Amino acid sequence: MDDKLVVLRRHVNRQIMHWWSAAEGLSNLESMASASAWAHLERYLGVAVRKSLNEAVDQLVRECDVLRAQFRAARSLSDLKAVQHGTIAFRDRYLRTETLVDYYSHAVNTRTSAELGATLRACDLMAQRSMQAVLEPLGQRVPHVLTYFDRGLGASILKAGLRLWDGGTLSPVATIKITFHNRRRPTALIHETGHQVSHLLDWNDELAKTLERGLSDAPVDLRKTWASWSSEIAADCFAFVHTGFGSISALSDVVGGTAASVFRFVPGDPHPIAFLRVLLGVEMCVRCFGSGPWEELGKTWTENYDLRDADPSVRALVAGSLPLLPRIVELCLRTPQRAFRGRTLCDLIDPARVRPEALLALENSLGSSLFHSPHWISAECLRLLALHTLRFSTQPERGADILRDQSAWMTRLGSELLAA
Repeated sequence: MDDKLVVLRRHVNRQIMHWWSAAEGLSNLESMASASAWAHLERYLGVAVRKSLNEAVDQLVRECDVLRAQFRAARSLSDLKAVQHGTIAFRDRYLRTETLVDYYSHAVNTRTSAELGATLRACDLMAQRSMQAVLEPLGQRVPHVLTYFDRGLGASILKAGLRLWDGGTLSPVATIKITFHNRRRPTALIHETGHQVSHLLDWNDELAKTLERGLSDAPVDLRKTWASWSSEIAADCFAFVHTGFGSISALSDVVGGTAASVFRFVPGDPHPIAFLRVLLGVEMCVRCFGSGPWEELGKTWTENYDLRDADPSVRALVAGSLPLLPRIVELCLRTPQRAFRGRTLCDLIDPARVRPEALLALENSLGSSLFHSPHWISAECLRLLALHTLRFSTQPERGADILRDQSAWMTRLGSELLAA
């Protein structure tokens, strides 16, 4: 064997062993997320995530074993060059799998403390219950949910069943990011599960067509723009029917900012103009609940953000949309959809259950047991979220006490889930 072949063989072998060692390292999930964090997952959730990650890493290691076998069989410079190219391709494959493992490990690691673990388990349950209410009557399987905390302004979801970074693994659960600032008022959690439900039922495209047809007398650019916002509107509607006014108030606190940001319009962005998005939520409350504190929110919102401050190119779109908001609410909430087997969203989830009078009646009928009984906290977790976010929205002077109460029952719920 000539010197050139020996040198190249040593060089390729070193590269292969480097990436083999890296792949082997991914297989120890406790090195990526602590054992205590894994312990704060409910068993069925931990099993689903671990199984998916282990399969992805095992496949990666098997591919490296094939590469090592090719190296051992290589006898010429051209053979070794081919193995070297394969090593470079494997490196890229490793990095994609590493991204997958790192993503889920980060999500699991946010449960390192008992309190955060309990809070996130409560969020897992609320998210799953919100989907269950729609998917089970339609004969659909309800995905497991893994929630985690992270920085930033908005929540997000990696939907269950999507193909992940490695190109082969399907996301085993719906993984939802909740922002730290919103952890005691997590109505955005239900917005994200709305995205998962819409995806599974193929509601987004249908709602887009419903909006286009229902706004047929409006200018073409206006109705096409509203149709392009269907995915975010669907998720907002889903959050509203489950958590009522609290979801609209929380939304306004997050998207409220400068006039430039509130009136910002980016073609192709699925998020509606924030000014219209909040007022659409207010209109949902009016159409479903009648008069109430949401009217004050709508009045304050329009006073704080003068349409004259909007860019002239946006002003006509906003002005033309305002009188259509009641019709848009009816199209979204009360129009039969094929996705719902001919029913409406309100048929599946009656928003009357989270109107203020209903929430107060729930509290009056159950008293302190609503906040302390494991049965009632679990059974009514979504309406408890609606109740506390309603109170926070209407009694900000008691905000600290209300948020403490919210944290207490969520921690209690999460602790019970782990003990069960």
